[in-house]
Amino acid sequence: MGRHARLDAATVVAARDGDQRSLEELVAEHLPLVYNIVGRALNGHSDVDDVVQETMLRVVRKVHSLRDSSRFRAWLVAIAMQQVRARARARKEALARGLDDEAHNVPDPGADFVDLTITQLGLAGQRKEVAEATRWLDQDDRRLLSLWWLEAAGEISREELASALNITSAHAAVRVQRMKNQLHAARAVVRALWSDRHCTGLIDLLEGWDAKPSPLWRKRLVRHSKGCPECGRHWADLVPAERLLAGVGLLPVGAELASRLASGDSVVARVLADPASGPTVDPGLMDRLREQVATRPGVRLGMYASAVILAIGAVYVIAPDRPVAPSVPGDEIVAAAPPATDEPEPTPSRSAAEPRGARAERAAPADSDAEQQAPRPGYGSNVDVPDAPPPADRKPGALPRRPEGSTIRPAGGNYVNPYRFECAVLQSRGQNVVLKGRGYFKVWWTVGYYNGRGGEITMPTWTGLSGKLFHAASGGGHRMDDAMPGTYYPGHTWMGKPGSQATLPQGAQQMWQAEYYYLDGEVTLNQNEGAADYDLMVMAKSWSQVIDDLNQSPNARNGVVRYGKVRDNGGDSSPVPQYLTRGRPSDPRSVAQQSAV
Repeated sequence: MGRHARLDAATVVAARDGDQRSLEELVAEHLPLVYNIVGRALNGHSDVDDVVQETMLRVVRKVHSLRDSSRFRAWLVAIAMQQVRARARARKEALARGLDDEAHNVPDPGADFVDLTITQLGLAGQRKEVAEATRWLDQDDRRLLSLWWLEAAGEISREELASALNITSAHAAVRVQRMKNQLHAARAVVRALWSDRHCTGLIDLLEGWDAKPSPLWRKRLVRHSKGCPECGRHWADLVPAERLLAGVGLLPVGAELASRLASGDSVVARVLADPASGPTVDPGLMDRLREQVATRPGVRLGMYASAVILAIGAVYVIAPDRPVAPSVPGDEIVAAAPPATDEPEPTPSRSAAEPRGARAERAAPADSDAEQQAPRPGYGSNVDVPDAPPPADRKPGALPRRPEGSTIRPAGGNYVNPYRFECAVLQSRGQNVVLKGRGYFKVWWTVGYYNGRGGEITMPTWTGLSGKLFHAASGGGHRMDDAMPGTYYPGHTWMGKPGSQATLPQGAQQMWQAEYYYLDGEVTLNQNEGAADYDLMVMAKSWSQVIDDLNQSPNARNGVVRYGKVRDNGGDSSPVPQYLTRGRPSDPRSVAQQSAV
């Protein structure tokens, strides 16, 4: 690490002696390093920015007391780890006193450090496996890994790593080797879960899994794989992690943190402006620091722009659905429809001639005998219209079971499939997937609010329909316009923050996280992204899997805000999706909202 020592020595001496430009240089130069240490140790928790800011605050306050300028980086890294440990102690004490806020302890899905690492650094293959495997480490190993990752990448030395842990280099070597063994085992687990071949033993084992990586489940899955010829193959050809991480750069600092540290009203700025808290500071320092932070290599204010499927979440990167492993034909358990605790909501309907943009707030159809005897509309003469969300604690009614024949599978299109299970991902305008078969399928919505692009959503369209397509149910635990649990921003929904939220066209049905459809025939789903960014993930589901999703109990900690909603009434008058046509227009965006099929 001589390169870093030569780079820092003169600057540290000058900053220690009161030179303001040297102080701003140190803060801007080492911000990415601290961010990567803290972010990986806490895995993108909502406290990351606070811990990073507190670390830099202590550096600014204490740099004048540093005796050995050659040890600045070891001193800095040690402070960062002290703050991580202090945060863990504070949380433990708060839990003991019953003062901890559960919602506050939920990691920020937009700041998941593993996902950001993979996306921002372009990791693929075994490098991506290493990043995913870090989710399976326990807290102590994750803290150690936050330092060792940077050592393997050439950013810190072994001496600096040991100093940060306040142990000898020999002791550090022992601890690092133990952690690497756990990481090696976790890589085999990730491979097994991503594999397109699953033994029956693994499928049985995963029946009890909550789809969340944990040290306990790592041990169970490792124990299985070591005794299973099929899963044991995943231990072969694992390149040593240090070779994979050599030369991997630092993850760029998040936009919000960079802005906070460079703003005139940040905690660091207030300390710098207070002579009693440290060395006297030039009033123009924060202006220069703001420029340094914005332009420093490794610090990028628009870092979220290239995130593609970030909000799908860690669970769905590893396992496509809740605790069930990829299904095996003929091995599906068919659950009975749960008894309805409330009558299903009447599905709003309208004729093909009804004016576009009609609202669900109008009165439901009267219950008179004359209207009950009126002929019901045939297939395709009614479509979804906007409706209000059902009460959060209202359980869904029974979902009628339609015939399930051949599984719905992609039969064409220009979609992508970044995962190891059968699905189609539509990430940008012009992508589409042709679906064919008889059965149920899910469309999983992700609105890219995290990249700062608001505006009106250009809705996806359904073209080339042959046969019948119904909008069967809505689930996923929340509507996309529900308030997001655990956020610090009032009004933050899965459509975005106030002021930068994505909006829907007039009269469009508000989508839920998961929309369920029943197809008997063939249809093409088109991604028509415009001003607002969104992604769609499409995969086949069984009737029983739909029921399982709709009946998830509200649980804010898991992001489940409300029970799902059944839309299918079992007949041809069931809702037909908006933006649906049997035609094949050259521009899929031209399909009218008011479907008539």
